[in-house]
Amino acid sequence: MAHVLWWLLPAVLPALLLLGVVHYSDSRREPVPLVLTTFFLGGTFGGAAFYLQYLATKWTGLDMKTHVSGNAGALVFIFAFVAPTREAAKTAAMWPAFRSKYFDEPYDGVVYAAASALGFAVTENARMLMTHPHAWVWLARAALALPANVFFATAWGYALGRAKRQKRPGPIFPASWLLATVSHGLYAHLVWGRGSGALVGTLPLLLAMGALAFFAARDLRRRGDEAIASDGNLLEPMSLDPTSGPPSLSHVRAALRREGRPIVVRWIVLGALVTVGAMLLGLAASIAFGHWARVDFSLVDEHDVSTTAPVALLGAGILSAFPLSGYLIAKASSLPTLLEPALASALAIVMVLAVLGFAAPISLLFALAFSPIAWGLACAGAWVGRPETIGVES
Repeated sequence: MAHVLWWLLPAVLPALLLLGVVHYSDSRREPVPLVLTTFFLGGTFGGAAFYLQYLATKWTGLDMKTHVSGNAGALVFIFAFVAPTREAAKTAAMWPAFRSKYFDEPYDGVVYAAASALGFAVTENARMLMTHPHAWVWLARAALALPANVFFATAWGYALGRAKRQKRPGPIFPASWLLATVSHGLYAHLVWGRGSGALVGTLPLLLAMGALAFFAARDLRRRGDEAIASDGNLLEPMSLDPTSGPPSLSHVRAALRREGRPIVVRWIVLGALVTVGAMLLGLAASIAFGHWARVDFSLVDEHDVSTTAPVALLGAGILSAFPLSGYLIAKASSLPTLLEPALASALAIVMVLAVLGFAAPISLLFALAFSPIAWGLACAGAWVGRPETIGVES
């Protein structure tokens, strides 16, 4: 009995608690039977996805673990089969709710996508803890699985929430589903394919997806608010006061538009060079601090999570460059949008990823995990450095 409780309680209770939080975050409560049905379908379809994964492993000999299939084989198996199958299972579990008459407001996309994802996470965690009892690293993996599955599902749940009236996925659904699948594949490789030390690499990825889920949920809530919708044609100022709260998705989209003017290429190129220079400066500062603090960078081992502190130090130094460079570019250019600073940081990231792809292919995956949060930090720095107010459509 104790053995059953060991894997059953950590798998079920946190998921049910989080499901309750999501359910009550909706001002117009969804029918509990439909939410629970979506939750159970997520678990059932998740079991089917894991069984298909077992059959595929048995048939092809491929596995998610790099020590079984090698780096190339593990990556192909994850991105070509595992991640698409898992996200498809969660989408299929949510589809009856999407087609039902109760799916009548945009925020329902978050509620039912989260319910499906949490049901999927229960099956994933129960299966994992049942086969790996009494190991803290597996409890850590189970703790990461809950928010990860919810954040990934929120991406395509946002698209379905926006398309609630047509009862069809809509044009942004394929792109959002692909984003969720790629993010899930990268997460799965770091969690399952590599050693326990690679779990640290999932934190920036989950932070970026969590920020995206927050903005998506807030945007859907705003779309469902009749008072805001009635003022949809008015102009309102963008506040840059840090205490005013994060900008909405509509503000961010407006800030990334060209506004009828040509893109200033010179600021993109110059901004990319400034960003790369700031990254090198941040890396040098981290190394200097590590030398002063007597940090041994040679002890890093991806199979031992306790040795990843030096990597975290280097990553913090590099990430600190992005808000600084974004701020400097926006301040120096005085351009009315975030488009050039955003493109400049993206170009710098692509340049670094290209170099790592040739010089250190293994580190490329960790750099990809850090890329979304780096780009977001650059945009945040540019947001602070841009002209103080601008009228946009809300």
